[in-house]
Amino acid sequence: MRDTEPLGTVPECPPVATITKRFNRDGELIGWQAKIRRHGFPSQSKTFDRKADADAWARSLEGEMDRGAFIDRRPAEQMTLADAIRHYLDAVAPTHKGGDVEAARLGRFLREEPDLCRYALSNLRTHHLEDYRDRRLEAVAPGSLCREINLLHAVLESVRRRVGLVDNPVSHVRRPKVNDERDVRLALDEEAQLLFALDATRNPWIKPFVIVALETAMRRGELLSLRWEHVDLVKRTAHLPETKNGKGRTVPLSSRAVTTLGELPRSIGGPVFPVSLDSLKHAWTRARNRAGLHHFHLHDLRHEATSRLAERGWNILELAAVTGHQDLQMLKRYTNLRAADLAKKMG
Repeated sequence: MRDTEPLGTVPECPPVATITKRFNRDGELIGWQAKIRRHGFPSQSKTFDRKADADAWARSLEGEMDRGAFIDRRPAEQMTLADAIRHYLDAVAPTHKGGDVEAARLGRFLREEPDLCRYALSNLRTHHLEDYRDRRLEAVAPGSLCREINLLHAVLESVRRRVGLVDNPVSHVRRPKVNDERDVRLALDEEAQLLFALDATRNPWIKPFVIVALETAMRRGELLSLRWEHVDLVKRTAHLPETKNGKGRTVPLSSRAVTTLGELPRSIGGPVFPVSLDSLKHAWTRARNRAGLHHFHLHDLRHEATSRLAERGWNILELAAVTGHQDLQMLKRYTNLRAADLAKKMG
């Protein structure tokens, strides 16, 4: 009696790897191609310069298939880092509150790192990114670099499972030590120099933006997203429905902020400051440099505003209500009080 297979089963087929020579049109040997065909798995093929490398690759994949640990690496071989970044820009960044900032950072990376962006994800290694880290540290502070590296990590995580990338090479990049505490203050004469330089800015929204930032301690993104429907000049408040920490808050407006906002034209679209992030950055950098304040960053406006409120006697809970900080220890970093002012309180 002949042995029969039970219905619905598939006869076991051992993996079959074939190694063949590859020739060019002139008949010259240019490599060795390994092919694996096995039931239940996609066909795999790859060409190597040496036959030994082709054999080793085939044995490794066959072993993964036997152990049930096989991962199809072809998508990771076909997708470049540039492709992954564009996917993130299209599908992920728009869902984030800070998506415009992410888009600006990744856009710069695409423009300035074309060689790195051409790497297939399967060929991207940690040392490639460490080389980038070392070069980039010559241009930006450690804190900025860490944010860029963390963003690249998020980019690869967004596609890692889909393309079969076993490991995220950014995970092993050592980050530089960061000391984000800044003791940078804006003296009254420096503020006058800055505002005078802003008068020469062609964009009419930048100077009012800076004044309101100094008066309210609002973040850059909060001011850019502020809409007229949420501003009440009579009650002297500006409401922010969504903020960085996920909660809304209402910010009190000083007399100077009310006057500045009251003089602004109302844009048709509704935003109080109808400018793009790039336009704001470029105009700010040019004006700051004209004023000789190369050390003063845009985010330092929030730092300065918070410190000024603290110097007027506001307690830390009142400050938190204005700035939106939930971590009071973090808020403490923004309140660099001038020693001379504190000395006056000592008598």
